Amino acid sequence: MLARLATYASFVRFGHSAFALPFALVGALLTTRYVPLDWTRVIWIAACMVTARSAALGFNRLVDAAFDARNPRTAERELPSGRMSEREARIFVGVSTIAFIASAAMLGPLCLALSPVALAIVFWYSLAKRYTAYTQAYLGLAMAVAPVGGWIAAGGPASAEPWLLALAIACWVAGFDIIYACQDVDVDRREGLHSIPVKYGIATALRISRLLHAAAVLVLAMVGGLAALNGIYAAGVIAVGVLLWWEQSLVSPADLSQVKRAFDINGWVGVLYFATTAASVFWS
Repeated sequence: MLARLATYASFVRFGHSAFALPFALVGALLTTRYVPLDWTRVIWIAACMVTARSAALGFNRLVDAAFDARNPRTAERELPSGRMSEREARIFVGVSTIAFIASAAMLGPLCLALSPVALAIVFWYSLAKRYTAYTQAYLGLAMAVAPVGGWIAAGGPASAEPWLLALAIACWVAGFDIIYACQDVDVDRREGLHSIPVKYGIATALRISRLLHAAAVLVLAMVGGLAALNGIYAAGVIAVGVLLWWEQSLVSPADLSQVKRAFDINGWVGVLYFATTAASVFWS
C-alpha cells in the first residue's frame, strides 16, 4: 500500500505543490485586511489547490506518455516505465477532478461556477506545446490562477492586488519553465513540439527567462506597495530576488548540467514568500 501511495505521489510530483500552494494562500491571506480570516475556508482553498494541481499534472502525464517514452530524460516516469497503468492514471485524474470541484463547491456558488474554467486553463497547458511556442507562458497563466482563486475564495473585494500577484507568479513560473525546457530542445524538435527554447534557441531563451524573473521581483514589490505591507514583506521580496538570481546563475547556454538544482530552488521561493508575507500581515 505504501509503495503504491509513493508511486501516485511521484506520478504528480506531490512535493512540487510547494510551488503554487503558498501563492494561493497568499491570495487568501491578503484579504484579511478586508474580511476576517476563516480557517475552514483556508483548508478548502488548500484542498482546491492540491486537487487541481494533481488533476492537471496527471492529465499532463497521460497525454504526454508517448512523448515521455521516447525521451531518455522522462522514459522512467510512471506511465512509460509501466509502474502505473493508463487505467490507473485515468482514474486518478478523474478522482482528482471530482475532488477539486467538490472542494470548490464548499467555498460557495461562485467558486463552483468558476471551477470548470480553472480546470480548462490548467489542462490546456498540457496540450499547448503541440500548437504554440509560448507553452511556458501558458504554464505561467495556469499557476497565476492560484492567487486570484485564493482571493475570491476568501471573499476579497474587487482590487488590483490579486491580479498583480498573478502577474508576478506568471512571470516567475514562465521564467523557470523556460530553464527546464532547455533540457529537451533536441527531443522537442525531433517530435515537432514547441517551446520558447525551441523557437529562439537556448541563449535567447535564458535571457528571456532572466527578464521574466526580474519582472516577477518588480511586480512583487508593487504588490507590497499597493497593499501597504511593511519591511518584513520587502525583505521577503529581496530574498526571493536573491533566490532567483542564484537559480539563474546555475545555468548557461554552455552548461545545463545544473537545471534540476536550479528548478528545485523554486520550492523555496514559494515557501519564503508566503512566510514573509504572513509575518508582514500579522505583525504590521
